[in-house]
Amino acid sequence: MRSWENRPDSRVVDEPLYAYYLETTGLNHPGRKEIIATGQTSWQAVVADLTGPVDGVYYQKHMAQHLIPPLPRAWIASLTNVILIRDPVDVVASYVRSRAEVTDNDIGLIQQADLFDQLGGAAPVIDAADFLQDPERYTRWMCAYAGVDFTEAMLAWPAGPRASDGVWAPHWYDSVLASTGFQPARRREIELSPESLAVAERNRPQYSRLHAARVVL
Repeated sequence: MRSWENRPDSRVVDEPLYAYYLETTGLNHPGRKEIIATGQTSWQAVVADLTGPVDGVYYQKHMAQHLIPPLPRAWIASLTNVILIRDPVDVVASYVRSRAEVTDNDIGLIQQADLFDQLGGAAPVIDAADFLQDPERYTRWMCAYAGVDFTEAMLAWPAGPRASDGVWAPHWYDSVLASTGFQPARRREIELSPESLAVAERNRPQYSRLHAARVVL
């Protein structure tokens, strides 16, 4: 999101379906009341904006778990889609830093696999671990895929908050707010509770299937 927003021709939207997702599911996420109060809870209004006319580049950062069953998905095919995956242990470890309870449906891999199938396997899949080995190469590839010129501005940006950040940023975005570019992937020991680890491992089949279909540069 920071990378694409740093382009001179782009605007970004941060998790536009989050308020709808929280209100519909009743889930208690950090900042729930503020997210619902300041966000758009009508999926129809959100989708109308997401699929409307575009001037320049409109980068949309979505979380797949927000694609809950009441929400139609046909509109997604009208977008230029890229599916970003991470090892489920990394995803769960990141999630439980801000919310202690985690379920299979919270981390998005089930929904990503469903979306990949819905799009006929045509949406490219990028693994975060691959991307961080060579951010410029993958960013150039994504620009070519989207039909826009690459710019060096996508590789470095000023630290700090943005007006486009969701109101949930203080709960989830510590590393994003401090970032000034893509950081190399670091191997680290991750300790999860047995319950959290079980969630990660139940989602490994979906991750493995998407990983096998990923873009390798």
